[in-house]
Amino acid sequence: MHKFDPHKHKRHSFRVQGYDYTQQGMYFVTICTFQRECLLGVVENEKMVANQMGRIVEEEWLNTPILRSNVLLDTFVVMPNHFHGIIAITSTGRGAARRALTAERFGKPVSGSLATIIRSFKSATTKRINEIRDTPGQPCWQRNYYEHIIRSEEELTKARTYIIMNPLSWHLDRENPQSLVGARRAVPLHNPEWTMG
Repeated sequence: MHKFDPHKHKRHSFRVQGYDYTQQGMYFVTICTFQRECLLGVVENEKMVANQMGRIVEEEWLNTPILRSNVLLDTFVVMPNHFHGIIAITSTGRGAARRALTAERFGKPVSGSLATIIRSFKSATTKRINEIRDTPGQPCWQRNYYEHIIRSEEELTKARTYIIMNPLSWHLDRENPQSLVGARRAVPLHNPEWTMG
């Protein structure tokens, strides 16, 4: 077992400092599988073919607005070792922003926040996938996730296009173990060409 080194194992937050993730808004989210293992299916002929575990991810994502009335889903794709989705938080409860700021200061989950929604999604999928694999307690996802706040119709269009095109460009994706591009990267999967800065 390796000893924890805070300099080597430093965890980075990709959240926007001071932003209230319980407020209404649209978010482009990317979640990577643990150690970027191609766990969820394969891309064949530029189309994603989800296996049983990939279908669980699809089912649980589609359950999200059923379980949370303040959520709407937009375009999404399950890839062999990651997931992209656009999610909208449509409303918050009375006083949610004040609770969010206070709770986030102390690292507590905030009901209705993007972090809580993603945490619940990851937990539900992990439980079901581990039942299939007979691997109780094993992680299926990386600890963190990437998100981009969608601030305009143009950004929304670009995010949708990026998600739709993801299976078509899998052969060039650095997260693809057989990629033509080569070495993996330790940065978000978001394409800087569509983000607005």
